[in-house]
Amino acid sequence: MNLFLDYLVVTALLALVLLPAGLGLARERRIDRQLRDAARRGAEPTETESAARPVTATRRPHLRSWARV
Repeated sequence: MNLFLDYLVVTALLALVLLPAGLGLARERRIDRQLRDAARRGAEPTETESAARPVTATRRPHLRSWARV
């Protein structure tokens, strides 16, 4: 019975370690599939999607940066 519990604990720990990697892989495959489908359809963002995107601005470095010596 002790040997069975040892195997069970090792299997549970292995599942806990591999679960995040498996979920990440599944998410990446889903995103890849969505991108591939969008490229096939030639879909362009609609006006509502482009309006919802945040406006990004380029950052200028400070004149007196701490990284400069």
